[in-house]
Amino acid sequence: MAAARPRQGEDDRPRAWLSWSSGKDSAYALHEVRRSGTYEVVRLLTTVSDAFDRVSMHGVREALLDAQAASAGLPLEKVRIPYPCPNATYERAMTEVLARAAADGVRHVVFGDLFLEEIRAYREQRLAPLGFRGVFPLWGRPTGELAREMIAAGLRARLCCVDPKRIPARFAGRNFDLELLAELPPEVDPCGERGEFHTCVTDGPMFRAPVRARVGETVERDGFVFTDLVPD
Repeated sequence: MAAARPRQGEDDRPRAWLSWSSGKDSAYALHEVRRSGTYEVVRLLTTVSDAFDRVSMHGVREALLDAQAASAGLPLEKVRIPYPCPNATYERAMTEVLARAAADGVRHVVFGDLFLEEIRAYREQRLAPLGFRGVFPLWGRPTGELAREMIAAGLRARLCCVDPKRIPARFAGRNFDLELLAELPPEVDPCGERGEFHTCVTDGPMFRAPVRARVGETVERDGFVFTDLVPD
């Protein structure tokens, strides 16, 4: 019989929050951190656009976000931001929420970033003055291999947002699977790390049970194509 997982506060590993986008990279980062056992992830952290009650950029409904957190077995910290959101407003909101994390003994934030140096540098520059360190468990891994590993591990996701300037709009709503990878234009990163597409995870080794959702309407807004995923 497996040993009981220590309750929060009884684990001597460094405690961390995880930046949760609702997509595959943050979800797989959670899986990898748990598998390595290096950090104890105690909370998910997500920005939500107040104007839409949806995850920023991904456009995922708040109800699905809540279902993901429940299936991951973790509490969720929502940072509500306006739309549009000036960078100064975003940074002020994140500073406030990380102050609450620090008061709870947390000094690490896990990210699902893959290879964009400027994004990692920005995160580290913002975290350091607050006494935090960034953790990047997927960093530098070949994204084609990583995408196939995710799928083989049982991760299930759909493309909820695509940039039609970089990838055909018809990919919106598609499953993130081997068939999709085979059809992606060669200049498109297999994990969409340059913003070609964003995903919503519905199943995988980081979840206790699948998050049920059906494909809804596809719309174009602000130069992006969004496919709505509706709680089922």
